[in-house]
Amino acid sequence: MSIVRTTRAALALGGLFMLSACGLFQAEYPDKQAGQDSGPAWGKESYDNGFANGLFSGVFGSDKKVPIDGVGIGINAYLWRASLETLSFMPLASADPFGGVIITDWYAPPESPNERFKMSVYITDRELHADGIRVAVFRQVKTATSDWTDAAIATKTATDLENAILTRARELRTAITPIKKS
Repeated sequence: MSIVRTTRAALALGGLFMLSACGLFQAEYPDKQAGQDSGPAWGKESYDNGFANGLFSGVFGSDKKVPIDGVGIGINAYLWRASLETLSFMPLASADPFGGVIITDWYAPPESPNERFKMSVYITDRELHADGIRVAVFRQVKTATSDWTDAAIATKTATDLENAILTRARELRTAITPIKKS
């Protein structure tokens, strides 16, 4: 019986400890009063992450602040949306917005059913830069035995797709970014 009581007491104390530590994990924002901002602007500031700076900073030794931009997405949102729009004619096999990877399924154009294409898009940066995106294009052709075999594709094809995505991303940024008055 004493083991059961000891276990229950340990669980209760552990639960109380967890509840008392919950206050460490909240971002501190100024009280919303007339004329005060309700919190940091997205992408401009950072907040104190309790996990990194509070209870566990002694264990992990971290004094870093966690940036607030894009709700945890580590890629550029304009590049992501532009990539999805540019490849919208192809069926998607996988799309990972947190890792910045888009993989399409095989697509055979109606005008040439004996060849098919597959693409992988890698968004590697939070900024809208030309080196923040990489496209890989794969091509297969149908043989006489109705098997698909890999075929060569011009490297210009991947570059043209990257440029189309970058152009669309810039259009999206221009359309969304407000014009500053001087």
